[in-house]
Order: sequence, then C-alpha cells, then structure tokens
Amino acid sequence: MAEKQSRNSLQAFPLPRPLGLALLWASMMFLYVYNDYFSMYLPGTIEMMSAGRMGPLGQATDAVLLGVAVLLTIPALMVFMSAGLPAAFSKWLNVVFGAAYTLVNAATFFGSPLFYQFVVSVEIVLSISIVVLALTWPRIQPTEKDAVQ
Repeated sequence: MAEKQSRNSLQAFPLPRPLGLALLWASMMFLYVYNDYFSMYLPGTIEMMSAGRMGPLGQATDAVLLGVAVLLTIPALMVFMSAGLPAAFSKWLNVVFGAAYTLVNAATFFGSPLFYQFVVSVEIVLSISIVVLALTWPRIQPTEKDAVQ
C-alpha cells in the first residue's frame, strides 16, 4: 500500500552505506569524548589524573598513553576510511574494528557509574550497527550486458 502523501511529506534521502558507517564512527567518537569529560566530575578523578594515574589502566606511562592514543585514533580514522577507501576494504575494516570496539566498550561497562554505563550501552549499539551495516553492504548487481559476455 502506498504511503499517503501530504503537503508536509518529506523526501527520503537514501543514505549511502559508506556515509552511514562514517556517521556511526563519528557518533561513537562524540560519545567517547563526552563520557570522558563527564567522568572528570566524579570525586577523586582530577586528583587521580594529577597523580598520573589512569583509572583501571594504572600509572600513565608512555606505553599506556600510546595504547590509549592508538585506541582513540582508530575510530577517528574510521570516519574517513569508511567513506574514502575502496568498498571491499572498507567493509572488512568496519567489520573487524566494529567488532573489536564492541568488545572494548563492553569491557568498560562493568563497575562504571550509571551515566557511563548508559553511554557505553549506546556505544555498543553503534559498534554492533557498524558490523551489521558492513556485513550487509549491498553488492553491485550485474547487468544483462555483463551476463551475456
């Protein structure tokens, strides 16, 4: 049955798969930043940071800081790589990193404050959505001309 149109009907915008993936990664990055920012309001966080400790990661050594930097750089790069790389390569990068970040996000859920768990839950939904969108990336349908040749 056709959808009833009115004067207020809006035209649907078909979102290209690479752009949708890039937007999901960007959304996840915003949530990372806000969750870390709001965490600074927890009692003792600033003192712990001033003492050079990074919560469950322990002392903020060069190795720990490099690991955190890599962990945050990958989603930032995936914003571009989702849309800028060849489709087949982008698909599998999104599957691998989307699954990896689902696990990373899940690991930060337990033992966290309620606001943090809420945001991490949204991050998990986003990272699972990245995997699902990548795995269901549409294939180019061959034309009749291609089938004859």
